[in-house]
Formats: sequence, structure tokens, C-alpha cells
Amino acid sequence: MLDATAQAGLVGPGALPRGRSLDAFVTTAVWLGAGLIVAVFFWIVGDVFVHGVGGLSWSFLIDSPTHAGRGGGIGPIIVSTGLILTVCMAVSVPLGVGAGAWLAEFCPSTSLLGASVRRSLDMLAGVPSIVFGLFGNAFFCVYLGMGFSILSGGLTLACMVLPILIRSVEQGFGSVPGEHRRSAAALGMTRARTLAHVLLPAATPGLMAGLVLGIGRAMAETAALIFTSGYVDRMPQSLADSGRAMSVHIYDLSMNVAGGEPNAYTTALVLVASLLVINGATSAIGQRWLCGRSRG
Repeated sequence: MLDATAQAGLVGPGALPRGRSLDAFVTTAVWLGAGLIVAVFFWIVGDVFVHGVGGLSWSFLIDSPTHAGRGGGIGPIIVSTGLILTVCMAVSVPLGVGAGAWLAEFCPSTSLLGASVRRSLDMLAGVPSIVFGLFGNAFFCVYLGMGFSILSGGLTLACMVLPILIRSVEQGFGSVPGEHRRSAAALGMTRARTLAHVLLPAATPGLMAGLVLGIGRAMAETAALIFTSGYVDRMPQSLADSGRAMSVHIYDLSMNVAGGEPNAYTTALVLVASLLVINGATSAIGQRWLCGRSRG
């Protein structure tokens, strides 16, 4: 008769095969899940590539749209998208890093204020984008008098990106071992110097993850920009001008313009390629900066 340990399945003649079967099952399930995600990604990208690569050319990237977008190119659309993204990142990155550092280093998780801020950020991260669009229209466009403009669109996207960025930065700071802080304190470094020279470099992976997620959400956003940056497809002259982002252009060609599907696919291909390039460049810059800091 097997003892209690053997009966529990921890030891005994059949325990090892059962353990190996469970490990094999879990490993297979993980690989199948990963393979399914990769397959869906390549299916979507492949469909966009097959339908859009035929219309891709240099003139398509620099010319202005004609015939409601059915002809011409997307030169002004690319410029507007870049300006909107620049405004969004210029506002959200400093605020996100500062707020994330404050939550991680200066606001204990047991405090009522810290718990309230974290819960509010988690709720804002799940708010639908159209709600942010209505808020941006009411606050930036109407109340502040910015109207439909690139600045209104960029600031609205910054409000959308901030919850994700702040929480990512906070998690990055939280993953830094406590020995780093104690070592810096033993050397007589102030909290500000410790934050800038010790903790921030160590938390860079979290910051990069937040940036990649934020850039992806900002560039792919449609609903919020319809209510803030507008539909105008001409070349913007300033941040106060209205500008059409690539995501809005794709939506308009697909839903409102008869015969606009070919240019919609080509614009989608440019958008996906831009996302891949920007995300890759962001990761490469972060890794290069970390390597330079480690050599220094």
C-alpha cells in the first residue's frame, strides 16, 4: 500500500510519467498559442501587403489626395500623422515618466492617494477611444478654442496614452531591486540623483514597452481624431491647422468613398510599415542608450 505522499501523486510508480505528460501538454499549449498569434499577425499583414503593395510608389508617398482619395497620394496625410504623433509623444512622455516615477518612488502603495491614482489610471486605460474623442472635442476644440486642429488631436491622444505609459513606467521602476536604492543611499546620493542616474536607466525596458504601446495606440487611433483633428486632407501649415491622420484616411476611403479600397489598402500598408519601423527604432535606441550607460 502506497503511503500518503505516493497517493497524492508526488512520488510513486506513475508520478513521473504523469508529470512528464502534464509538462508536455502545457508546453504544447504554450507553443500552439504563440503560433496562433504569430499566424494571425502574418495573415493580417500578408493580406494588407498583397492588396496594397501594387499601389505603393514614391509618388503615392509624396502626392496629395485627389478625387476624394481615390487618386493621388498621401503626402499631406503622412505629414499630419507625424505631427499628431509628435505632439502626443512630446506631451505624454515627460508627464508619463514623471508620474510613473512619483508613483513608484514617492507614493507608497499603502497610501490612499496612491491607490486612488492607480485605480483611476487603470480605469482610464480601459475607456473607449470615442469617449476620449468627445472629451477632446469638448475641452480642447471648444472650451480652449483650438478648433479642429493637429494640436487638439495630439493632446487628445496624449490623454489616451498617458495611463498606459504611466503604469508601464511605474512597473519598470518597481522591477528595480532595492539594493540599487540602498547602495545609492550608502554613497550619499540624493533621491533625485538616484532617480536620474540609477533607477531611470534600470527602468528603461519598462519605459520602452510603454512607448511602443503608446505609439501603436496613437498611430492606429481613428475615433478620437475624427472629433479633434478633423478630415482635412491638405498639407498642414501649422499645428493650428486641421489634419487627417492615416487611420482616419483609411476609414474614410473604406466606408465613405466608392472605389477607395485600393488606396485604403496601400495606406494601411504604409501605416503598418511605419509602426514596425518606429517600434524597431525605439527599441534600438533604448538598447543603444543602455549599452552606452553600461560602458560608461
